[in-house]
Amino acid sequence: MSAPSSPAQVPHRAGFACFVGRPNAGKSTLTNALVGTKVAITSTRPQTTRHTVRGIVHRPDAQLVLVDTPGLHKPRTLLGERLNDVVRTTWAEVDVIGCCLPADQKIGPGDRYIATELAGIRKTPKVAVVTKTDLVDSDRLAEQLIAVDRLGKELGVEWAEIVPVSAVGDRQVGLLADLLVPLLPEGPALYPEGDLTDEPEQVMVAELIREAALEGVRDELPHSIAVVVEEMLPREGRPADRPLLDVHANLYIERPSQKGIVIGPKGARLKEVGSTSRKHIEALLGTPVFLDLHVKVAKDWQRDPKQLRRLGF
Repeated sequence: MSAPSSPAQVPHRAGFACFVGRPNAGKSTLTNALVGTKVAITSTRPQTTRHTVRGIVHRPDAQLVLVDTPGLHKPRTLLGERLNDVVRTTWAEVDVIGCCLPADQKIGPGDRYIATELAGIRKTPKVAVVTKTDLVDSDRLAEQLIAVDRLGKELGVEWAEIVPVSAVGDRQVGLLADLLVPLLPEGPALYPEGDLTDEPEQVMVAELIREAALEGVRDELPHSIAVVVEEMLPREGRPADRPLLDVHANLYIERPSQKGIVIGPKGARLKEVGSTSRKHIEALLGTPVFLDLHVKVAKDWQRDPKQLRRLGF
């Protein structure tokens, strides 16, 4: 009988993977499901992600660093162009690319546009991830898997794998990680055990506030909201067992007329944004928080290079 192989013989792998796809294809939800906690903000509205969020998946045999990119789209503003540049730069630097295609929507021009771009990236392995499988029956899913395979053949994208997943229903999320890991280079871990993201805390706090602000204003202000955390300081003179973190943040909109929408009647809307985001911030930082929110107008910031820089783009 041969001796059992020791775990030392399995090489440790570590590297970067990114998910691409048109806006609202389920990239951020998938990142959060793989990491097992909320590192990317999610919203039912497209174009939520503006920063490259890295989520870190720790496994005994590997460390998978997930880079979440904005959805690639035909840009209409300077902000849109900057977001697309972020996507292309990211693609050039990762070890594996996951292309997200939702199961509940037919493959459209947006998907073809992205697949065509991917076909031009020769060296990096590409995995097709069919997301949102909880929204369709098995027949529809089978059709979509065939359509995705056909899309690859037609445009010259060689899919290393085609994987159906549901991040919401936690179906095959672990399998996806199992399939991504062998595509990473061999090497030691890139981040300390326990780290889940390398995103600065202030950026994550700003994103949580922006997510809460987007939640109720559905179609009125899709991309007009930016959040900047001005400062985060422990409140002085508090007993050690009852700390309090003061967070001062500004919510920027593009026009004075949008102020009323964000603040709401008698400030109700802003109060709700504050209490919702405060709960998430406290969970993230593990400490009680006093959140001070102000709404300010930064005129047409999406088209103004100076303002975009000031707001962190």
